[in-house]
Amino acid sequence: MPVMKLLLAVICLTALLTSSAFAQSGLTPTQKKIKAALAMDHRSDENRARDKNRDPVRAMDFCRLADDMTVIEFGPGGGWYSEILGPVLEERGKLFLASKEEWMYRLDDLLFEGFMSAVEKHPVDISYNKETRLFAPGDIVFSMTNADMALNIREYHLLDPDGAAELNGALFDALKPGGYYCIIDHTRRHMETSNAENRRRIDPVRVIHEVQAAGFAFVDYTDMFFKADDELRYEVGRRTVKGNTDRFTLLFQKPPE
Repeated sequence: MPVMKLLLAVICLTALLTSSAFAQSGLTPTQKKIKAALAMDHRSDENRARDKNRDPVRAMDFCRLADDMTVIEFGPGGGWYSEILGPVLEERGKLFLASKEEWMYRLDDLLFEGFMSAVEKHPVDISYNKETRLFAPGDIVFSMTNADMALNIREYHLLDPDGAAELNGALFDALKPGGYYCIIDHTRRHMETSNAENRRRIDPVRVIHEVQAAGFAFVDYTDMFFKADDELRYEVGRRTVKGNTDRFTLLFQKPPE
């Protein structure tokens, strides 16, 4: 290889390594832990395929996650976020998975992993209305009043208004003053009436109103999951929409004392 080409190759490689190191050094300790958790072997190929779309490093940074927090994750589902949050909070924090007891069997194998030692199930009373196809939390009481954060990711749209009020009030009581409540969900057109296509979407303005009614202060929002080509018309599970839904991300806070 000619000397000039070799020199240019060395310069380019050095620049690439420097850029990568700078990008990594610009991350917070918690963001570094999230990136490390994303690379862990316990994660399935199916879950890894969603990483770019869900962008948990940026999303959890917006939600103000820190690795020493006590976190309530409402509606963990199959545990996509749980399998990341568990390792992040393992050494200094705590993670409570709040869902109906019968629905948390999907998390059993995950909870046997050694790095999930900071994770506990927190069963809550939830019933399903076949007519409305919505969930109605019952009398929810969390066994804590000092949680730092509550996460509600793509679950709020499943709640009927009374259930949402019950959950928001319970989370308000469970959080310490200054604690954060972060909600991510599929966007519905403002004031659009319910129909077969939008039932798994929700109006972000309605969410803000309901959460504020529980006593929370609206702190911030981000458009990181804005999708210009999601027309907000179709069911989120449709082949042409799935994985490309417009999602709102809202942050609330329990007022400090």
